[in-house]
Amino acid sequence: MSGCGNTTVCKIVADRLLKFINFTFRSLAQEKGIEFKKVLELAAKDDSWDKEVDSRQVQLARESGGCVIGSRLAIWMLEEAELKVYLRAKPETRAARIVNREGGNLEEIAAFTAERDSRDNQRYIRIYNIDNYKYEFASLIIDTDHITPNEIADKIIEAAEKIV
Repeated sequence: MSGCGNTTVCKIVADRLLKFINFTFRSLAQEKGIEFKKVLELAAKDDSWDKEVDSRQVQLARESGGCVIGSRLAIWMLEEAELKVYLRAKPETRAARIVNREGGNLEEIAAFTAERDSRDNQRYIRIYNIDNYKYEFASLIIDTDHITPNEIADKIIEAAEKIV
């Protein structure tokens, strides 16, 4: 979910190990020249936005020959992945990180993020029958509230090295 450190950590791990793939709604918005919030609005009404992002993410991963994927659904969508990592953080931590990254009012960002999480979860269940609050099957679950991105990356790399 937003603010857990997913993109930051994926970039660090990819820099150390493999190619980084992170095709998201933000990527699609930029590609189409549409504001990010507008893409979120469109996706709330039209499942084709989710399907395009998710299918492109999986396609890029499969074509890569080995990669680190930054995605909200990668651990569910790419079943053949050798290491499935789920990063989690408390809502207040996530909101503070988003404000630090993008600016804005903490209360407004927290409310927007909670609403987005709920809408995303409902869409994922409707479209794919994926409940992204049920991630216990992940190979590695890391609470990111009180550790740095580099410490998180170290844990992931350590787990990856055990697979190889």
